[in-house]
Amino acid sequence: MAQLFYDSDADLSLLQDKTVAIIGYGSQGHAHALNLKDSGIDVVVGLYEGSRSADKASKDGLEVLNVANASAKADWIMVLLPDEFQKDVYEREIAQHLSPGKVLSFAHGFNIRFGLIKPPAFVDVVMIAPKGPGHTVRWEYQNGQGVPALFAIEQDSSGQARKLAMAYAKGIGGTRAGILETNFKEETETDLFGEQAVLCGGLSELVKAGFETLVDAGYQPELAYFECLHEVKLIVDLMVKGGLTAMRDSISNTAEYGDYVSGPRLITSDTKAEMRKILSDIQDGTFANNFVAECEAGKPEMKKCRDRDASLPIEKVGKSLRSMFSWLKTN
Repeated sequence: MAQLFYDSDADLSLLQDKTVAIIGYGSQGHAHALNLKDSGIDVVVGLYEGSRSADKASKDGLEVLNVANASAKADWIMVLLPDEFQKDVYEREIAQHLSPGKVLSFAHGFNIRFGLIKPPAFVDVVMIAPKGPGHTVRWEYQNGQGVPALFAIEQDSSGQARKLAMAYAKGIGGTRAGILETNFKEETETDLFGEQAVLCGGLSELVKAGFETLVDAGYQPELAYFECLHEVKLIVDLMVKGGLTAMRDSISNTAEYGDYVSGPRLITSDTKAEMRKILSDIQDGTFANNFVAECEAGKPEMKKCRDRDASLPIEKVGKSLRSMFSWLKTN
């Protein structure tokens, strides 16, 4: 069984004399920056000129610099930009400010795994990847808890990279919940596969197909929405809390029996064969190459798919129903 590491395994003092530059102030960026700051670490935020996040970061009590100046000032650079922007920003504003002893880090291995970013040998290259969205990482830290995280070492120039990565994970609260060691290849490939085959691609298509099947059979769209989309969260929350066994223990016997007899009719050997093809495309770089080409072309296919799915009946019905949910209404 894989070993998890906790607070007592990590030495936060390794970061006490270092300045950490958080590049980007989105979901993960703001959480990393504020958690490290509250852990007593010197933090600066690197943003492009004119960034709408600059004012927010300043109001949060953080020093804001452009990316180049933040990279020059920092001993540790954490790149928390979208995957498709990292290579360009790295080459234009970060690379020339790397020097022996610095640490270059990421929260996802995509650009390192597929060779889009090639750091010099004289820096440590590590990853600390919380397994939750930034607002959760921040919220849990503020409540004295943490979100589990992965950490990985790609380059250990200093001989201290592993200890440093664990210290950073402690600084953002990860060791409160437990951190798991991996490598850039494993994290990247499993993350992409999970997103495509299950969490985003698989689930989205399953929800759409279920909704359409019920509506095509003459059932009310609102009922189809509740059964095929709304209740997904209820089931997932049970799984997260106690796995498949606890989920099945909480649902009705009718639902549990239907799970056993109908699930395998949907997820067949053909489905798993297609999953293996998806994984192969990730492993051999096909997906990465296609994604890079899509971004360089201005994301035409992504925009087409966004527009297509935004106009689906399930989205229109859902928008109407969600407007009546009091817990979703903002002040």
